[in-house]
Amino acid sequence: MFATSLIVFRETLEAALLIGIVAASTKGLSGRSRWLSLGVLVGAVGSLAVAAGMGRISAWADGIGQDLVNVAIIGVALAMLSWHCVWVSTHAKDMVRDAKALGNRVSSNKGSMLALSVAVAMAVLREGAETALFVAGFVSGTPTPVGDVFVSVSLGLVAGSLVGVVLYFGLARIKAQHLFAVTNGLMLLLIGSLASQLGKNLIQSGLVSQGMTPLWSTEAWLSNESALGVFFHALAGYDANPAALQVWLYAASIGSVWWATRYVTQQRDAVVKLPTPVQI
Repeated sequence: MFATSLIVFRETLEAALLIGIVAASTKGLSGRSRWLSLGVLVGAVGSLAVAAGMGRISAWADGIGQDLVNVAIIGVALAMLSWHCVWVSTHAKDMVRDAKALGNRVSSNKGSMLALSVAVAMAVLREGAETALFVAGFVSGTPTPVGDVFVSVSLGLVAGSLVGVVLYFGLARIKAQHLFAVTNGLMLLLIGSLASQLGKNLIQSGLVSQGMTPLWSTEAWLSNESALGVFFHALAGYDANPAALQVWLYAASIGSVWWATRYVTQQRDAVVKLPTPVQI
């Protein structure tokens, strides 16, 4: 049952890394735990619903329904995480200067935390549904006792979650003035990873016909199935044989969020520097 544990570990790791990075980047914000917990809960329930109805979903749109659902889920998560990354970057100075006051502002303006909650829900939904389907497909082909399946799934779930917890506590030890730079850098990698996965699903669904040719292969040095390959795929979207579309979307998503962050920050700083009108 090692294969089952590995599958669960890999899928759990992808969601756990995102949650760990997001949790660290919002440490000290009012209502953070509530919003993140809501995202995890909604994603978990949604993943079970999607897995239960995947037979019908797969039959949609001439058999590409599952790919279309994956495209939609990844697209929403990518948009929400990108929006939050820009928001956090433009408020980083406030967070460092007065985390408590900013927490009160965030609690009254729930837009960013709602976006985070949706991004977390989409990550848990996708990885949870894939885990349920992979395990069900694997078990259906082999007469395996239910107890062994439960143990294997539990081991993979715990191991993947522990990596996310370790990452969170590691990031939480970083000083506040450096924390947001580190977590925003990691978020950019996650955004690139989601964009790459989006490209892969677009190719698999047949919705695009351009950029399908792999640009290179690093399979001989670092396989997708190796331990490091699995980790770097979850964290940064590593693919040993990336199609051109994946690389294009990866670079475009990171570049767009980086540019948007600089632009919004410059506009915000320009407003702050405006002289205060003299009252007569």
